[in-house]
Amino acid sequence: MSEKIWNEVDLYFSNKLHTTDQIMDSILKANAEAGLPAIDVSPNQGKFLHLLARLTGAKSILEIGTLGGYSSVWLARALPENGRLITLEYEARHAKVAEANIKHAGLADKIKIIVGAALDTLPKLKEKGLSSFDLIFIDADKSNNPEYLKWALELSRPGTVIITDNVIRDGKVLAPDSDDPNVRGIRTFVDKLSQEPRIDSTVMQTVGMKGYDGFVIGVVKE
Repeated sequence: MSEKIWNEVDLYFSNKLHTTDQIMDSILKANAEAGLPAIDVSPNQGKFLHLLARLTGAKSILEIGTLGGYSSVWLARALPENGRLITLEYEARHAKVAEANIKHAGLADKIKIIVGAALDTLPKLKEKGLSSFDLIFIDADKSNNPEYLKWALELSRPGTVIITDNVIRDGKVLAPDSDDPNVRGIRTFVDKLSQEPRIDSTVMQTVGMKGYDGFVIGVVKE
């Protein structure tokens, strides 16, 4: 099947199962106008993340990779009144756009953006006692996924759900000799995941307006 069909099917389900959402549409528009790369999750994927957060009853969420805050808002909308989401963003320009989007969505009191390289800011979360997150979403530079997994486990508890995006990359994950640092990072991440006794995981392949990709979903064991 062609990507045209994938896109049309995505739109069909989005139009059927989602109510009109001017805030989410405005976030994507603001991101495009600011020149951010169009690598946000799709609306259906955003709703999927939202429903996962609701299913797990998440009160604390960690997101690695903010971009313009599109997925941040989807996730934070699932939080209870006293819930909180911390999102880490490397680019200060992206964080500024995300901050405006989050404020527009009415979620500034629930979402905290921390700017800087995630491998520098993640240890500081641990030092501040910000751990035992209920859900962790990894969606940043794929070359560092193995290290993000290490920190996700450090900042989790039994029952924490860890979701990692963009692990298929049009099937390029199958190339053991790839010179793409993102592919190499994902393959090392998967190798580490396969040897990690603290988490039970699987993959969900996806097709749609974002092409052929997928998520790894894991649950930290008791």
